[in-house]
Amino acid sequence: MIKKDFEKYKLKNGVRVVLVPDNNAVAVLAQVLVETGSAYENKSNNGISHFLEHMVFKGTKRRPSTKIIAEEVDGIGGQMNAFTGQEETGYWIKMPSGYENLAIDLVADIYLNPLLEQKEINRERGVILQEMAMYEDLPMRKVEEEFEGLLYGDQPTGWKIIGNKKNIENMKRNDMKKYMEDKYLSKSTVVTVAGNFDVAKVKKQIEELFGLKKNNKRKLPKKKTIEKQSSPQIKLLDKKTDQTHLVLGFRSVNMYDEKKYALSLLSTILGGGMSSRMFLNIREREGLTYYIHTSSELGRDAGVFVVQAGVAKENLEKAVKLILGEIKKITKKKVSVKELKKAKERLKGNVKIGLETVQSKAGFFGTQELFYENVKSPEEILVNYEKITAEDIQQVAKDIFKNSKLNLAVVGPHQDRKELKKILKV
Repeated sequence: MIKKDFEKYKLKNGVRVVLVPDNNAVAVLAQVLVETGSAYENKSNNGISHFLEHMVFKGTKRRPSTKIIAEEVDGIGGQMNAFTGQEETGYWIKMPSGYENLAIDLVADIYLNPLLEQKEINRERGVILQEMAMYEDLPMRKVEEEFEGLLYGDQPTGWKIIGNKKNIENMKRNDMKKYMEDKYLSKSTVVTVAGNFDVAKVKKQIEELFGLKKNNKRKLPKKKTIEKQSSPQIKLLDKKTDQTHLVLGFRSVNMYDEKKYALSLLSTILGGGMSSRMFLNIREREGLTYYIHTSSELGRDAGVFVVQAGVAKENLEKAVKLILGEIKKITKKKVSVKELKKAKERLKGNVKIGLETVQSKAGFFGTQELFYENVKSPEEILVNYEKITAEDIQQVAKDIFKNSKLNLAVVGPHQDRKELKKILKV
């Protein structure tokens, strides 16, 4: 029998709660996740999820300024932050154990009662525009945006999470209020508390604070991602950089597809860690790159397997050839028993080490509840990886590593795609 080290339940208004107590922790983290992000936006408000994430820290009725909120957190050595993705937005406050009531009170206050003052919105525009400029100057980040744009084009999944300059410059208070009314619903909200805390007191406080949320409008699903492709696609962003950055990827499965377990092991074997095939053969043996890694990024209705690397501009074609060579190889020859076992052990270790902090625990359990409403322990999830065979890995590699799913985005001093077009095939 697998022991469950968490508790989940639902408030009467539909807000979902996941508690992950750990009496050995020295901290406690309160987190709120909401089922919305850039993939739920439209063309005229693209960027609003991220802008709103900034604005909730600008003041509430009880704490009418950033300074007041920040001083409460900083005064006891706490931390606070937020994030926006395509399909989720999250807010969290982390404090030393013993301060769980303050952490929950603060995160509830910014989530439920933001002032959203127009003068603060006007002020924050400049901050976000500077954040946008910063990303433009980070080619490792920029190439990821270019890849998503190449993959999905002019639809919400292909737009930038931060939005575009015009929308940011025109965002108004009423836009944000309407967006919160439409998206920040009770049934779209997950509250997670992880760490060392008094469970009974926390339950009572969550009921008192989040139980008051009455926004139960009909939840509108995000627009379905449209995927159209018949041959390899390339996108070059000619930019003066000292290093060329690339993302090479294949359209894959979504987060609800059982093939995701084999895909995760495939990613581990090809580019997960210093003993992976790509690291050993492309970095260590060829000396072509400082960083190279693979990942599997899965959404509700689309997914992608990617390889990311940075190389000298004169080595771009050679690096792409070698990456594709490793990809072809794994479709033709099954992985060995030893390599498969190593991948499983690495994945198990990553899950365990990854759950070392209260923040990672809140993310692990809260995200499951948000997307699946079926929270599993790490042990229950790892059972799925144990079942995967070498045949399963080879089959998923054959399924996704096809020319009709192949895409390459490059940021660096490049204009000519002729050579890349010749080699970009599996």
